[in-house]
Amino acid sequence: MLLASILKHKGTSVITVAPGTPIPDVLATLRRHRIGAVLVMDEERCPRGILSERDIVYALAERGAAVLDETAEALMTPDPATAHPETSVVEAMQMMTDGRFRHIPVTDGEGRVIGLVSIGDVVKARLAETEQEMGSLMAYVAGAV
Repeated sequence: MLLASILKHKGTSVITVAPGTPIPDVLATLRRHRIGAVLVMDEERCPRGILSERDIVYALAERGAAVLDETAEALMTPDPATAHPETSVVEAMQMMTDGRFRHIPVTDGEGRVIGLVSIGDVVKARLAETEQEMGSLMAYVAGAV
């Protein structure tokens, strides 16, 4: 299964914030949309980075409440790893595991963001794929008897 299949089912809507967005506003956005990360995009809608709830928690643990006076740009991970619609679910899982991140922007051939997938999205897709494979094997074995 490819990431294109996930985006076809999930949709291509991506929640974004501007680099200068204050951290309390980022937190409100995460909560309002019930998501774990946002893309940080500039005025031309070009991706500058990604900011996850984990990034904010780590910064709070390191620097305390002063982090709430900072902006998305200060805490974001610049130039995050990206995938393409043709990236397989297994490849995406491996990228996320190796890089220790939970969200990956999906870009087209020109580097434009066309979606965002989470580890939950790829695990769900992989489970569905595995169940389908198992069903096919069981049907094959039952037919061979």
